[in-house]
Order: sequence, then structure tokens, then C-alpha cells
Amino acid sequence: MNPHALLATLAALALLPAQAADMNKVLRVALNAPETGFDPAKVSDLYSSTVTENIFDPLVTYDYLARPAKLIPNTVSALPAISADGKVYTFRLKPGIYFAADPAFKGKKRELTAADYAYSIKRHLDPAIHSPWSFLVDGRFVGGNELVKAAGKGALNYDAPLDGIRVLDKYTLQLTLTETNFNFLPILAMPAFGAVAREVIEANRDNTNAHPVGTGPYLLKEWKPGSRIVLEANPGFRKLVFNATPGNDPVDKAVVQALQGKTLPQVGRIEISVIEEEQPLWLSFLNRQLDISGIPQVALQNALVIDPKNPLKVRLAEQYARQGIQLQRQLLPEITFHFFNMQDPVVGGDSKDRIALRRAIAMSFPVSEAIAGIRRGQAVPMNYIVPAGVAGHNPAFRGAPKYDPAAANALLDRFGYRIGSDGYRTRPDGKPLSIELACGTSSTDKQWNEYWQKTFDTLKIRLGFRQGKWNELSKANHQGKLQMWGMAWGADYPDGENFMQLLYGKNAGDSNAADFKNADYDRLFEASLKLPHGPARNKLYDAMNKIAVAQQPWIFGDIRMRSTLAHRHVKGLKLHPLLGTSWRYLDLQK
Repeated sequence: MNPHALLATLAALALLPAQAADMNKVLRVALNAPETGFDPAKVSDLYSSTVTENIFDPLVTYDYLARPAKLIPNTVSALPAISADGKVYTFRLKPGIYFAADPAFKGKKRELTAADYAYSIKRHLDPAIHSPWSFLVDGRFVGGNELVKAAGKGALNYDAPLDGIRVLDKYTLQLTLTETNFNFLPILAMPAFGAVAREVIEANRDNTNAHPVGTGPYLLKEWKPGSRIVLEANPGFRKLVFNATPGNDPVDKAVVQALQGKTLPQVGRIEISVIEEEQPLWLSFLNRQLDISGIPQVALQNALVIDPKNPLKVRLAEQYARQGIQLQRQLLPEITFHFFNMQDPVVGGDSKDRIALRRAIAMSFPVSEAIAGIRRGQAVPMNYIVPAGVAGHNPAFRGAPKYDPAAANALLDRFGYRIGSDGYRTRPDGKPLSIELACGTSSTDKQWNEYWQKTFDTLKIRLGFRQGKWNELSKANHQGKLQMWGMAWGADYPDGENFMQLLYGKNAGDSNAADFKNADYDRLFEASLKLPHGPARNKLYDAMNKIAVAQQPWIFGDIRMRSTLAHRHVKGLKLHPLLGTSWRYLDLQK
């Protein structure tokens, strides 16, 4: 689509009373892994953020239809004024936006103010909270480091003046950065930076994850951890009317036809199930127990007719097309990779023998074969830390090593990993060599494990599997207890910084899951933060990718093609590269 051909806006008419959503309209969806909670300063997993996105309001958000993704005001009257040096961002909030009712407000309507955003941003700096998003704000605001240092290991003093986060008046927030950064605004569109109310947080200090209260279109009605989540339309949500002019894209035209002039949200209730196994998930969709679903790996060949010459060219199987099922596809702005714990005494470190071990494993994993066998061709190999569709991507870079098990074995021989009398390799010092790979418990996880077992058998290295649920493994990973694990990282905001920071030393233990620490990489990353998107910054990104390739803290995986199905009665659906859900934009016409 020509981005200039589309103008999509959401008109907020705050002076008019909100029209209640239809509580008889119930949208049924599923998560394929358990959530961890709903405090935006404490959760970072996709599954929890899917929910918080609909409860809390960031200052800015994304136009639903515009491609490429376009930032628009959300709770502010206009995009912020940004100083000429790219350091000062000034936001003006819309009056008349209110939090959902809560006992903490003592029966009074609680208006959203600039102080709420100041408090919410400061929570990510608070050492006592251990926010997984702290890497986005650490050292960013003038005076922030000093305030954090004064807190030590205790709680942040939220009432202390902070020049970098100032409330100029009830509706005006000013953020002053320590360094020039013209790419900072997309960070503030993330669900993690939605506004919370201080009195609600303090009233529920012991369990903020279970008591989310925001100004967004939905509120949490029911939560059975790891099983079921129910959202209901926020009756106090501001008047928001869909108003867009579509281009030539038929999906855009269908969205406008379904939603034009309607007050959002239309759906009154969202029932979210956690279904980890793929076959039950697929059957739930086919039996109309789910309205929207991705296509599980086990169902790809049944649901899609795939062109054998071009696996990314597909159409919906006739038996489903006849039912009016909708298919939408999108190459995700994400990467998948398996990382090594770089502080581990067996696979970590920067000595030549450890690098050789990691390189040999990377050379022996058949990424293309796994894409064909497990993904059914619905992915492309990853070759660069920044994926396509994100500022900073280099399509010409080839970071993944050539698949060559013979050369990998020769590399291990060269660096002293000898094969013992039992047929397995030992470490260069003669000690036994054994590696543990963390993994999930689903049928698809088991398929991946078969490829990994084949890889390690080829190298004559003992392999063990540590199975667990995603949230359990995530906790162990943050504690540095995993030796190897696979992850996906999607674009929280559409800038290469969001991906290059995954190997930044100061983020070790948080977003830097590999615990990778390299002085040259860190120096280049810090220099890149001072540059706008363009050739100069891209040159630094190439240099950082070369370091990652040389040190091999990751095994590059793939970038998946997202296929989403919806039943005929679901209206208004359009996949977005950055918004996690489209629930507030949907209507149901059964």
C-alpha cells in the first residue's frame, strides 16, 4: 500500500458522554503461554502485555490502518513539542480522561493528569521494583542517575524533584533527556509506559500485578492465573469515534465499512483462555470456541495451500474459505534466536575454545531444515539483529554461519574437544562436556528438541533438556540459571535500538538474556544512541553485528510469517506490526 494514500485518524470527543459497548458481544481469544501479571512496570512478556495494552493508556499510540506504522496522539492533544537539540519533549494532556473506578479513589472520579505519567515513568527507575524495562530509561533523564543512586537498594523517592521528569502544570509533562535522541517517542507508545494511579499502586502494594487500574478501553474483570482472563469494557472510557479514509487496500476498506462513525470499543467482553497445546487450540477455533486464532504449526498444511516453489505464497484451504473464514498474513518485525549464557563456565566466556564451541553448535543446527519441517516454510532465516521493517535493518548482511557439521566437528577437534572412549567429547581440560537446553513442554517444543538432539549427536556432545513453562524458565533465566534457551523478540517500537540493546552489557540480566558483555559492542551502541536513523548509525549497527557474529552469543534463528484467522462474524480486523491486539477496533456481527 502507498502510505501517502491512507489517512487514518481516531477522533476523541471528550465532551460527549461515552456510549457503552455492547456487553452481549463477547470476543473469545487465546494465549499460547501463561501470562505473568498486569503491572506495566513489572511484566515484559508478550502474553501479559497483550492484556495491559487494553487496560492502560500510553501518551501516544499507533494509527490502526497506516503503513508504515505511524505514531498519533493518544491521551495528549497533539504529538509532543521536541526541542531543536532532541533533548526536551513537552506533552499536553487532554482534560477529562478518567481512571476506571476503584476503591482507592474513595468514591470520587479520578482524572488522569501529567503527574500520573511522571509517576509511572519513575517506577521504571525504582530499584525496588526491578522493572524489566529499566534499560529504556536508565541514564536517560537529567538527574535520574542521582535519584536512583540516592535510593540505593531501597525505594525511589517519588516526591524528590527531578529535572528530567517535570510536571509543569496539571496537564503538561516535560521530559528532558541527558543526550540528544530524536527516536525516543516510540518508546513511550509501549504498554509498559501506560499511566497508573499512585494511590492504586500504594493500596495494592503487595500484589500490583493482580490489580491493574487504568484509563484504557477495558478493565480486568476476572483472572485465574495461567488459565483464564476476562476483560470488560470500561464504562468510564472516553468518547472515541472511529473515523478513517481508506486507500486501495481491500482490508482497509472492510475495516472502514465495519467501523466508520462507531464509538470504540464495540465489544463489551473479552474472554481469554490460555491454551498451550497446539491441537486443542486449533480445535477450539474450528469449533467456534475462539473467534480469532493464529494457525498452529500442526495445522499449517491443513489450513493453507502452500506453493512448493515459494512457501510464503499461500491461500486459505477451500474448506475454510467456504466458511467465510478470514486469513491475514504479516512478516513479523521480530527475531528468534537461541542464546548461550555467556557467564556459564562451560559455554560462556570469550576464550578461543569457548567461541569455537558456540560456533560449532551454530554451524550444526539446520535452520533451513527446521523452517521447512516445523514452520512449514512460513519463516525466513535470520541474518541480522535488526529485522526487516525496522529502522536500521541491513538486508545484505549475512550473519548466520553456513550449515556445515563436518567443518564444525573439525573446529572442535582443533580446539581440544576430544572424543572419549564413550563416544562423547570432553572439554579441553579433560572434564566431561555436557550442555543443558531449556525448552517448553508443547508438541512443537518436542519437534524442536529432535532437531537439537540431532545437532548435538552430530557433534558428539551430550545434551540434556530442562523442561518448564515459559514463565518458570523466564524467572530462571533472569537468575542466570539457564545454560541455553530460545527466545523471540518483537519490535516494541520500530527502531533498531530496540534490538541492538539485546546484547548491550548494561542490560545483562534483563533484556540481554545472554549476559553478553563486550566493551567494543557497548561503546558502539552508546555512540549509536546519539545518532538519528541513517547511514552513520547503520554503519555502527553493522560493526556491532560483526562483533556478535565473531563472539557467537546467539544462534540466529528465523523471522516468522504471522498467519491469523478470524471467523466470518469478526469485523474490523487488521494486523498491526506493533500493536499487540486489535480488540478495541473489532465488532462482532453474528
